[in-house]
Amino acid sequence: MVDFSQEKPAFRPTLKSPWAVSLGLLILVAIFDLPNLGTVSLFAVMAFLSTLKYIVFAVFLIAALKAAGAEAVVANAFIGREVRMIFVASLFGGLAPFCSCEVIPFISGLLILGAPLSAIMAFWLSSPLIDPPTLFITAGALGWEFAIAKAAAAVGLGICGGFLVRLIARSGALNAPLKPSFSQGCGCGPSPLTGKPLWAFWREEERRITFKREFMTNALFLAKWLAMAYVLEALLVSYIPSDLIVKVVGGEGLLPIVTAALVGMPAYLNSYVAPPLLAGLTAQGMSMGAAMAFMIAGAVSSVPAMAAVWSLVRPPIFALYLGLGVSGAIAAGVIFQLVI
Repeated sequence: MVDFSQEKPAFRPTLKSPWAVSLGLLILVAIFDLPNLGTVSLFAVMAFLSTLKYIVFAVFLIAALKAAGAEAVVANAFIGREVRMIFVASLFGGLAPFCSCEVIPFISGLLILGAPLSAIMAFWLSSPLIDPPTLFITAGALGWEFAIAKAAAAVGLGICGGFLVRLIARSGALNAPLKPSFSQGCGCGPSPLTGKPLWAFWREEERRITFKREFMTNALFLAKWLAMAYVLEALLVSYIPSDLIVKVVGGEGLLPIVTAALVGMPAYLNSYVAPPLLAGLTAQGMSMGAAMAFMIAGAVSSVPAMAAVWSLVRPPIFALYLGLGVSGAIAAGVIFQLVI
């Protein structure tokens, strides 16, 4: 699932924007540590440039999916036998070019049509963790081994969570999952439950316009968040003692992984900011298993991901979603730490 905001591709910095945060941090460095300003700035610029090829490819891919109308394909994941739905929903979770608000009418429509909660939970758990931009940005910051492992963890978490919900649902504990009143729509356009994709989108002018608009919007979105992320990484590497990182989330064992997952849950870092920051933390001594747990827990608990779940289902199911997210993050961290 892609959490790109629905904004026009214009450079309009505000005091709360990532552009303003990046500039403000550099101004603080200039005030309090002017001799180090060049080092911090150069680190951030070089880190950004090293990821640029991944950003361009990811933006092109997601714009093409949006222009082709790939959302309609995802609805096919919720057709057929329940076991098949769980597997396919887990795989498709990161491929749908939805904004966070578009997920609400999509899932509510599926629940109304009788799609099993197990498959929907599989989709919910995997979708915040994998999408084309996240995959390439993670690979650029932490390497392909980490990126592929995170994608595998996303699919695995979706499958395990889906089957667990299926098992619980058989007892009747998860009947009537929807809230009595929930959002029927958000003004984001027609429901992705209908329609057929046109993969050769360049043949239609309207789809070409959609591609250009999505490319510019998403490029700006990623650029502003990654610029802030790499400035934060530069500050982290420059000013946070490595021995402090090692004491908290470094070394072997279960405790650093559990700590990272519990810290990652309330951090609310989106999947585009987290990889550069984790690159800095691992350089300072954070274990790779802890980095995996932090990233997965943070993605599942991100504001857009939680809002999509909270807006639709009753509190017990929302709590189950968070519980599966943090336990899955710890499990993924432990497994990754053992196999690397």
